[in-house]
Amino acid sequence: MNASKQQILPVTVIGGYLGAGKTTLVNHMLRNANGLKLAIMVNEFGELPIDADLIEAEDDNLISLAGGCICCSYGNDMVSALMELSNMEPRPDHVVLESSGVAIPNSIAGAISIMDGYSMDGIVVLVDAMTVLERASDPYLSDTILRQLSDSNIILLNKTDLVSEDSRLETQAWLAGHAPNAQIIPTQNAQVPLNILLQEHGIFDPGNIRSTIRHVEGFKTHVIEPGDDKDAYRLGQEIINQNPKIIRAKGFMKDISGTMKTIQIVGKQLDVYDAPANVKPGIVLILNDQK
Repeated sequence: MNASKQQILPVTVIGGYLGAGKTTLVNHMLRNANGLKLAIMVNEFGELPIDADLIEAEDDNLISLAGGCICCSYGNDMVSALMELSNMEPRPDHVVLESSGVAIPNSIAGAISIMDGYSMDGIVVLVDAMTVLERASDPYLSDTILRQLSDSNIILLNKTDLVSEDSRLETQAWLAGHAPNAQIIPTQNAQVPLNILLQEHGIFDPGNIRSTIRHVEGFKTHVIEPGDDKDAYRLGQEIINQNPKIIRAKGFMKDISGTMKTIQIVGKQLDVYDAPANVKPGIVLILNDQK
């Protein structure tokens, strides 16, 4: 039996070459989960040091963290680890899978996309503003780095405080050329609001689509109230084309066929599928408002 939409666990893959800031990002996410039960999956515990004050208890392949979050090791069998994770009580709200520095995120996403009970929420790739151009020109590293970038929906251009403004702009332009389907967000210490990275379970809640809008410095939100006279996929493409700084969007509309549809956008990736029951029309956009 297929999992219902209410049971499906969203998965965000975190990628990026060694030293880009993945550990800093994951610890930041855990500190700012705000009641969201995150399941952090790592290849091996030693590869992702969790801040000691976040750890409440440790087992062989599972660490219990503050706020109901967990961290588990998937080793060489990611699929089995995900299957075990889906049977946990209480269930996590969102899975964050941290890939190794040399992993290709799209290969991980492909495996997740065919698993019952899981859905891909997006691929976030970190790059080091100081070293990415140099590493991308290295004949031994360039293929991996360029493939990671091309797979991404969101790129965090990290450590921008350590480079000049001209250097940041040069790197940002280079990234845009190599990752045309990604939204690029300059960051320092991988600090970015959680709802930018994840399909946050408050701002996109169908029952609170208008009451939970929050404005965060550097980002803005906008609500679209769609009519009933458009094809949902075409509307999604229009949203992407008319909003070049869009990071995320999610909401519901009655398709021209009369069926309620979910529209979900991450970067420039669009997904349209049947909506859950009893949802109200409305689409929330999160836009990058940084210079």
